[in-house]
Amino acid sequence: MHIHDLIEDSASLANLCARLATKPYVVVDTEFMRENTYWPELCLIQIADDEEAAAIDPLAPNIDLGPLLDLLTENEDVLKVFHAGGQDIEIVYNLTGKTPHPLFDTQVAAMALGQGEQIGYSNLVDTYLGIVVDKGARFTDWARRPLDKRQIDYAICDVTYLSEIFPRMLDKLKKTGRGAWLDQEMERLADPENYRNDPDQAWQRVRVSSRKPEVLGRLKALARWRELEAQGKDLPRGRIVKDETMADLAANPPRKQADLGRVRGLSPAWSGNDIGGRLMAALADAQPMTAAELPPRDDRKPALGKDGALVADLLKLLLKIRAKEINVAAKLLARSDDLESLAAGQREGIAILEGWRYEQFGRDALALVEGQLGFTVKNGKLKMTRTEEPE
Repeated sequence: MHIHDLIEDSASLANLCARLATKPYVVVDTEFMRENTYWPELCLIQIADDEEAAAIDPLAPNIDLGPLLDLLTENEDVLKVFHAGGQDIEIVYNLTGKTPHPLFDTQVAAMALGQGEQIGYSNLVDTYLGIVVDKGARFTDWARRPLDKRQIDYAICDVTYLSEIFPRMLDKLKKTGRGAWLDQEMERLADPENYRNDPDQAWQRVRVSSRKPEVLGRLKALARWRELEAQGKDLPRGRIVKDETMADLAANPPRKQADLGRVRGLSPAWSGNDIGGRLMAALADAQPMTAAELPPRDDRKPALGKDGALVADLLKLLLKIRAKEINVAAKLLARSDDLESLAAGQREGIAILEGWRYEQFGRDALALVEGQLGFTVKNGKLKMTRTEEPE
């Protein structure tokens, strides 16, 4: 494989992208810094196919990333391959308002191949290539320039190794007939809604025990205010106000700005400064949350009850058995909220009752809750047995 020198100019990048645009797939990775900012600072982009690989410096003066971003978001003929690509996809979305598509995530694919629920990149490389990845540059400051050879070599390996692994994974998926299992997961990863930072939905990230509409209404107003402050200042949310302080303010709102100086987690200066004034304005504008917005109790759709909780536990046991039998990560087969919904009597809108999940697990899960399937122990091993045939 040909490894290019670090690309720092628009012409070289455009030429590279023109070649890659004709290939069936590209492997993509990024290096970024976000410890001290709201928006992740893109510091390096690595890309490869089966013949060439390059690292691109997005911080190089006057470099035009347009051809690369077009390749990732506009070219439907080239599959974009990531490993645990959520944050990489977020960066592309922040730059373009679009996500890479079509895409393939090797961490998700590994779940379908029975290699764990969140296999790390290093373990994936070791499993497929027998290579121990050098982690020496893992915690480097990617924003500092110039980058040395060791840093660039470390970054390039993320895509060169993955460009070898991807075809092998794809071949295994085809042989096992599990490629179609991943279509829905990949489309979910590519959904732009996953990466949109909507200030009006920011309250959902903050834990608060109360379900009172007025408390949640204040929390929603405060979370929206904090999100906009963090975006405008390009600071992490917690640098503006920590979650626990937000929850306290929502539950026990100060009557006047001078009271902010006595709130745990805020400095005394907030009692008279501009940001404290904006916080108080957000509280003053808060409206009680509507019934339609209120979160469901215990984050469950139907109520489980004591017996339902026991049935859900049996479903979880069944899930472990079936995942082991077919050698697939249990998390890919079913999620806990689906099992609880089924146990509570729900039958519509549950992923395990549709498509391949129904064939591999949902049919037996439904049989269990309807009394047609039970557990037995034979030779010290737990087995499933039919108690009656389905109608």
